[in-house]
Amino acid sequence: MAVTSCSALLLFGATGDLSRRMLLPSLFALHEDDLIAPDLRIIGTARSNLDDAGFRAFAKAALDEFLPADRKDPARLAGFFDRLAYQPLDASDLDGFAALAAKLGDTSAGLAIFLSTAPALFEATIAGLRHAGLAHDNVRIGLEKPLGNDLASSARINDAVAAGFAERQIFRIDHYLGKETVQNLIAMRFGNALFEPLWNAAHIDHVQITVSETVGLEGRKGFYDDTGALRDMVQNHMLQLLALTAMEPPGDYDATSIRDEKVKLLRALRRVAPAEMVRGQYRAGAVGGQAVTGYDDDLGRASDTETFVSIKAHIDNWRWQGVPFYLRHGKRLAERRSEIVIHFKDVPHNIFADRGGRTRANRLVIRLQPEEYVRLQVMAKQPGLDRGGIVLREVNLDLSLTTAFAKARRRIAYERLLLDLIEGEQTLFVRRDEVEAQWQWIDAIRAVWANGTDEIKPYTAGGWGPNAAIALTERDGRSWND
Repeated sequence: MAVTSCSALLLFGATGDLSRRMLLPSLFALHEDDLIAPDLRIIGTARSNLDDAGFRAFAKAALDEFLPADRKDPARLAGFFDRLAYQPLDASDLDGFAALAAKLGDTSAGLAIFLSTAPALFEATIAGLRHAGLAHDNVRIGLEKPLGNDLASSARINDAVAAGFAERQIFRIDHYLGKETVQNLIAMRFGNALFEPLWNAAHIDHVQITVSETVGLEGRKGFYDDTGALRDMVQNHMLQLLALTAMEPPGDYDATSIRDEKVKLLRALRRVAPAEMVRGQYRAGAVGGQAVTGYDDDLGRASDTETFVSIKAHIDNWRWQGVPFYLRHGKRLAERRSEIVIHFKDVPHNIFADRGGRTRANRLVIRLQPEEYVRLQVMAKQPGLDRGGIVLREVNLDLSLTTAFAKARRRIAYERLLLDLIEGEQTLFVRRDEVEAQWQWIDAIRAVWANGTDEIKPYTAGGWGPNAAIALTERDGRSWND
């Protein structure tokens, strides 16, 4: 069995942007709070020709840029830099892994690997780790997305990883699962008697999941144009949010129980009909009062890659039969927002109707970003005499996670995920059968697109996507939560 701690953490892609912005600041936070063992070594590797001192200078520059000023304690920083070492490596060269193994030394006490490299290098990297004896029982490996671009390529990567590691050693990362609000979704559903009895088709009319961005390509031209909105965001992050929102109650809060329920939910997703999907691409417009160019101009050439996708999804099981789940994601939209909105059914009989009182169905808004809150929208009587009629108004019952836990340290997702990788806790990581269930559903959508029956709809930057996406809900008598 794998040990529950490790003596070293090996970072592939250690000089990349993810390392600068997220991994090194997260690891320093864990070091700062004494959450990792004092003797845990952190070894970076990449193609960059650095030595230990060069990597420490790289880390110092990253922390100078991305750490708040009040957390730059010189003694703590010095102790963190002492943990760092570096070994240059061309992952496509099998022979180079021997030097990496020598740099690591004895890993029998446990090794955690964070693999953030180009997908084309996954198979070569796993082969190199096996060749150098770095794929033994006390090694676990974290895999940063993308893990393929369809079911077949994902299976090839997973097969390559499985050739060196058992499933219990593999930690597939979806950083959304490390967000505090996502975990609070589980706590809210299964820690309160108030919600779960109503969490079904008898009481819920529909569910909306929105992940909107105001940015365009932001330096990801090649990757994004090959990937598109459906595979970049819906296949992983949004389907994970859908699974956590709709899954059956797990028997326990552990990796097996939760992932078993998620995969059952994902397998219950009905194939999407052509009339239930919209894809779009942004054109020139204005976001936040600033003029922005269209996708083709940003890319530098014409393209048919979607930057927006909206889907009406259905879950074929007893709990959710007849309840549509509307998914929406796009770039260059009106605002940055990630949220889940549960629209309950209206009261069966309005006793206030004869006196002018109009009811609206309750809504539960779970906001992930930029704010983090849970908001229950309920009906209340407006204060005053009611001789002219009763006036009902929607009011908010708010739980601001930022305010409610003001004294608690706010941690970014990678802090939790890196610590879980180091300690061997798999609950917030994605299992292979989950990934494959997600890809099966996504590949079926892309097959419809490949037939040419669903054209890309243009939309002006700064709005909420193509008109067809608005019609997707309006023709059902519903509206997006804009």
